[in-house]
Amino acid sequence: MKFLDEYRDSSAALKIAESINGMVSRKWRIMEVCGGQTHSIVRFGINTMLSESVDFLHGPGCPVCVTPAERIDDAITLACREEVIFCTFGDMMRVPGTSVDLMSARSRGADVRIVYSPLESLDIARQFPDKRVVFFGIGFETTAPLIAASILQADARDCRNYHVLSSLRLIPPAIEMVLSAEDRPIDALLAPGHVCTITGVEPYRVLSEKYGVPIVITGFEPVDILSGVKTAIGLLELSENDVVNDYSRSVRLEGNTEAQRIIDRVFESENAEWRGLGSISISGLKIRDEFLKFDAASEFGLSNAASADEKRNECIDVLMGRMKPEECSAFGSECSPDHPLGPLMVSSEGACAAYYRYR
Repeated sequence: MKFLDEYRDSSAALKIAESINGMVSRKWRIMEVCGGQTHSIVRFGINTMLSESVDFLHGPGCPVCVTPAERIDDAITLACREEVIFCTFGDMMRVPGTSVDLMSARSRGADVRIVYSPLESLDIARQFPDKRVVFFGIGFETTAPLIAASILQADARDCRNYHVLSSLRLIPPAIEMVLSAEDRPIDALLAPGHVCTITGVEPYRVLSEKYGVPIVITGFEPVDILSGVKTAIGLLELSENDVVNDYSRSVRLEGNTEAQRIIDRVFESENAEWRGLGSISISGLKIRDEFLKFDAASEFGLSNAASADEKRNECIDVLMGRMKPEECSAFGSECSPDHPLGPLMVSSEGACAAYYRYR
């Protein structure tokens, strides 16, 4: 990438949109699987530009949104312990558990700190050896390598007061859940470029072949997304199912093999809960037994019981692509960013939050 501006160039975006509108034989249903892509589509009016060509659907690609309320309750429980310094990314501060959030815990005296990297949390653990420092390890394949690296560094330095409360999730199993639905409303899929930077192309090729759906890997800026949509529609118009890497400036065919190695060294896959969707097979990462001393859930004796999250039918329908956010009966009234009822409103990256903000 040279400069960000070239991927937000309005004349280039309009030219691609006009090309798309001129090539379609019908309206196609395309799902993006990233909260960042959803926000670009709504913020920059891409859905309006292509209103006659594309019906945009929004998949479960926001890691903050899909973090189970039960796991957030665990985070609050740990943060309120006197011996704990709890570290988290800033976007988790206002996400509610079953009742309150981390911001509320901090206002009541809990030592909750916003960090930009798990390595920053490791530094805090070394600065305060008499405290137990817990990092809230949420995210997808993109954040997993750095979290794994922090555990490896803690192990190498024998930093026994550093722990990770892991809630890592994997994107391909969630996509498979959507694609395998009998009433699947999706013609093509835009895969998240940042995740593919780590995983490479192969996991999406498997899904494309298995479910007969064209998949285009793309970025997050307007020109990126429009280019990806144009590629997807080109495949659809020719009745071709393939995987195309439209984000080659960042994504290699094999992905980041060193990042993959580090993830596999520290984590192993497990069945996992997704807020609003329930349990998805082999969709989470747990810390291997070899590094269990850094696992906050194990060290503090937290329960591994299934999540008791609310599962509103409308939330599931939006996550599965069967409904748009504004079609939900609670959207903008009972459910808002200040009082979220479902997973896609709990984070600023959620699809419902995007529609609320840019409506």
